[in-house]
Amino acid sequence: MHELSIAESIVDTVLQRTGAQQVHVVNVRIGRLTAVVPDALLFCFELATVGTPLEGARLDVHQTDARVHCRSCGKDPLVADLVLLCDCGSADVEVLSGRELQVGSVEVV
Repeated sequence: MHELSIAESIVDTVLQRTGAQQVHVVNVRIGRLTAVVPDALLFCFELATVGTPLEGARLDVHQTDARVHCRSCGKDPLVADLVLLCDCGSADVEVLSGRELQVGSVEVV
């Protein structure tokens, strides 16, 4: 389960910025193409925060849409899953978004 290592990285990143301040909420943006299961990440985040200033903090996960650029037709459609096809049927696409995994903001008490 790679969500545990991701949760640990989120905790480390937040601690680098907040130090010993008590954290109330952590907002993260996760692209739909990252293969991160939000429920698994929430569970792992709870484990990773034990004994830290983030213990008891809420992790708000905001999934971002995946968008590709089609080299065949020039459009930039949204894609709903890991099958990267343009609406025109072409698979000659470049991923523009959907692979993000970012700590967007942190609320401290």
